[in-house]
Amino acid sequence: MIAHAEALLDEVLRFEMPADASASRYFKANPVLGHRDRGLIAESVFAVLRRKLEYAQLAQSGSGSLTRRMILLGLADTAGVEPIAATLAPDERAWLRRVGTVDRSTMPLATRTNLPEWLFDTLRARFAEREVEAIAAVLNRPAPLDLRVNTLATSRDDALQAMRAAGLEADATALAPHGIRLHGKPALGAQKIFLDGRVEVQDEGSQLLAALVGPKRGELVVDFCAGAGGKTLALGDLMRSTGRLYAMDVSAKRLAKLKPRLARSGLSNVHPVQIESERDPKLKRMAGKADRVLIDAPCSGLGTLRRNPDLKWRQTPATVAELAAKQAGILDAAARLVKPGGRLVYATCSMLGAENQDVVDAFVAAHDDFELESATGVLVQQGIALGERVDAGVFLELWPHRTGTDGFFAAVLKRRSAWIAAAPADAPTTAETVDAIDSAPVAGDAGAIDTVTPVAGDRDVDTPA
Repeated sequence: MIAHAEALLDEVLRFEMPADASASRYFKANPVLGHRDRGLIAESVFAVLRRKLEYAQLAQSGSGSLTRRMILLGLADTAGVEPIAATLAPDERAWLRRVGTVDRSTMPLATRTNLPEWLFDTLRARFAEREVEAIAAVLNRPAPLDLRVNTLATSRDDALQAMRAAGLEADATALAPHGIRLHGKPALGAQKIFLDGRVEVQDEGSQLLAALVGPKRGELVVDFCAGAGGKTLALGDLMRSTGRLYAMDVSAKRLAKLKPRLARSGLSNVHPVQIESERDPKLKRMAGKADRVLIDAPCSGLGTLRRNPDLKWRQTPATVAELAAKQAGILDAAARLVKPGGRLVYATCSMLGAENQDVVDAFVAAHDDFELESATGVLVQQGIALGERVDAGVFLELWPHRTGTDGFFAAVLKRRSAWIAAAPADAPTTAETVDAIDSAPVAGDAGAIDTVTPVAGDRDVDTPA
């Protein structure tokens, strides 16, 4: 098992693909590994990714390859020294026990936060050292498993009762009104309550983004970067399966992941649409017709480091700058779909101003037909009490160490009612647009021109790891 963990870590540290994709490929290639071994190997590798700077300092002593010393530290932190002691050489056992006595709180702050220098400096420019350490401490722990209750099928109270009856430990989430947080990592895919569509995997923070959109029955709503569709399903639930909800994405592979989730949900108002890019010609037919548009923009994903710790080592200031330019283009394109008086929500799972407030500020400066609304105010109007966990303000900023969610940013923009779309005389009506979009084929797994694929890869905080 240690040899397998070492081999997987070697592959992951090349950063040629997302860590979870590397792990999945490795386990498929080594089917002899049982469920328990796969879980321990994966957790130990992810522990290295979370605490790479700490481990690198501790691994300056000891013997053997650096990769082996790092994975032994990961296994010790994940499972303890004793369960693996019998398989170690005497000097390795002695070394692990010795480094286990090191007080890691005495390490330099930049080391014990386990953040790359550029990211540490970015957070340090905004927060005091104590808060930077608190942020990092949460990001360096595994994320909990959150669920969203499908209110078309059950209530949260009934779902909690069913879970507890099945032996699952679960509690209501503190912020999201339809959220449930599980204790531990149960095999959710084997649970009846999941299989029959009463609950769906979705981070609590992600659920709040859907609430920000606030779709109403009978409206035309667009989830512009739908991915695997977690927020699409939440929006459809809020719409009570009425109106029309378009799940758009450039990746047929990601949209394909929506299909089984959609079947479980029972929703009938969702229409998946693959687009070639944010400049796809079919989008012109929807200009000025959508009541609400959600942009969960492709981003660095640094708010999801609890789930995807490799992202902090894969991202750089250069990739962030490239993403910010793409985000600006996507926001500009999606805004054209919003009707006068309609709502546009721009969101990311990033903690960086360059991807968040800077993008929104530049958009507002260039588009006098849009105005900012208070995102926290929108949630309060819906009876969602944020309390002291979230700073009241025009933007919604969810910080994991304060809210217990993934890190998210969101801005709510309203198109001024006085705006009139500059459409040609023969522009299609809304009904004609609906027919045209609905009849557009969704391509298979190949051929998509993925111009807005996030550097973070095809992962989604709304799907199980």
